Amino acid sequence: MTLIAFTLAAYKVVHIFSVLLLFTALGGMVYRALSGDTSEAGRKLAGMTHGAALILILITGFGALAKLGFGEGGGFPMWLAGKLVLWLLFAGIIVLIRKKPEWAKLLWIVLPLLGSLAAYLVLYKPV
Repeated sequence: MTLIAFTLAAYKVVHIFSVLLLFTALGGMVYRALSGDTSEAGRKLAGMTHGAALILILITGFGALAKLGFGEGGGFPMWLAGKLVLWLLFAGIIVLIRKKPEWAKLLWIVLPLLGSLAAYLVLYKPV
């Protein structure tokens, strides 16, 4: 029984919104590390936004796959495995941002590149 019936388009819109939330949170965390900000309020807001975004990304991503009939043909494509690895990386990167603030400048460039890799995997499904 489905409580809320989302269309594929709705899943995609919420998924993209969630990715934007994720990068807002990560950008805030990296900026805090660059500026030396130690305020608790900023850390908590970014952390909560990060967690909520990750959950929404996972739910809407798999919801969209279900709408597309994924799983009916069997097999687990490598592009999806790559996306899950990137999701785990984005989930754990906050530890690196907190423990290694000197890496913030590098992460400012690397994080969008990883996001672009995730987009590439879903759009082109190379493997």
